Amino acid sequence: MTELSKNGKSVRSPITWVPTLYFAQGLPFYAVALVAGLMFKSLGVPNDQIARWTAMIGFAWVFKPLWSPFLELAPSKKTMVVLFQFLGGLSLGMIALALQTPLWFAACIAVLAVAALAASTHDIVCDGLYIASLSNKQQAAYAGWQGAFFNAGKFISLGGLVILAGYLEKNIGVKSAWSVIFLIIGAIMVSLAAYHIWSLPQVRNTAVKDKSIAGISRTLWEVLVDFLKKPGIWGMIAFIILFRAGEAQVQTIGPLFLREARELGGLGLSTVEVGAVYGTAGTVAFLLGSIGGGYFTSWLGLKRAMFFLILAMNLPNLVFYYLSHSLPSDLTLITAALSVEMFGYGFGFVGLILFMMQVVSVGKYQTAHYAFATGVMQLGFVLFKMISGDIQMALGYKNFFLWVLVSAIPVLVLSRFMRVGPKESADKPELGKSESPPAAASAN
Repeated sequence: MTELSKNGKSVRSPITWVPTLYFAQGLPFYAVALVAGLMFKSLGVPNDQIARWTAMIGFAWVFKPLWSPFLELAPSKKTMVVLFQFLGGLSLGMIALALQTPLWFAACIAVLAVAALAASTHDIVCDGLYIASLSNKQQAAYAGWQGAFFNAGKFISLGGLVILAGYLEKNIGVKSAWSVIFLIIGAIMVSLAAYHIWSLPQVRNTAVKDKSIAGISRTLWEVLVDFLKKPGIWGMIAFIILFRAGEAQVQTIGPLFLREARELGGLGLSTVEVGAVYGTAGTVAFLLGSIGGGYFTSWLGLKRAMFFLILAMNLPNLVFYYLSHSLPSDLTLITAALSVEMFGYGFGFVGLILFMMQVVSVGKYQTAHYAFATGVMQLGFVLFKMISGDIQMALGYKNFFLWVLVSAIPVLVLSRFMRVGPKESADKPELGKSESPPAAASAN
């Protein structure tokens, strides 16, 4: 599918590349954050080591803004997107080789660290290409597709690949099973990179006069100072961190609650059952919610939609509060309840994406500032994830899920006292309606 720009040039419709681009962003993230941990668990690695090392690897996504300006040295954003998709795919596929070495745990951690660096760097150029290629209105319309397919990486991993791994473990052994899984993930990433050579729009980086390390470092400092000088920036940072307060805790403890024995307050589901719940109806509900949230925000406008988006993301957490009290055994009922929660999660997450794109990152260094914002977002997720286990152990599941609902109140209050939507003048022209790339391309 193609569209015609104002100057008559044919450009591919965003629908041909936005979904696959953000699936390629989400899959390696969840391969490192979720699938690798489950693999180590199957291989008998202690929980403390799994948590420690996967958390350390995950800091690549927190600190990725620090090297974002150096990516401006590349000729184009498309080139960098494809390059880091290939690198991420190859490194994830090498897990299969690392598993066969005597020091397999250390080898896997090293390879996963390379994959994390590639994936987090890909995030920067991926988001930069998205921002530079689409107007604010298009960003809102496709934000649902963006969020849906990023998180589809999680549900395909949990709902499909983990179930497949469980089956293969019984037939070909644990190490061989997980070797197959990571070869599949690597092959998917390489295939997406090949597809994107054809489908992605060509967005060239602006020329950089000083290409020395010192010059780029000065640019990084300038970008950071400019970011921290934004009017109301500390309120924006607080809003980003608090936006994920409830979600981070539910996404961490929710699956553990589903697996927990019934006599300990959980639902006692098996690994296969959890994968089936999240990978079938849960996936569909999340995708529909994400896409619907994007079009809802495009129709209503981010400023007027934000309060409803926050409610949509947090009110469905009542599902876990209900499940922790009723402890149903009917898998159909559990699946339906979790589908409601996942629909709301997908619908509301759009608000955070657009807030970072259209409010926080606006300015001279739009793409780099968006990278800083996503680093803050990941930091918020990590902070609430870190404390969620201690809170759950102290309160029990029932009171914990009540606490999760209370955690949404601060961001709701904050949203009423700060600007959460873009200024009208900040809207960008449609693709093809300007003679030069927008300011978003000034620094990756």
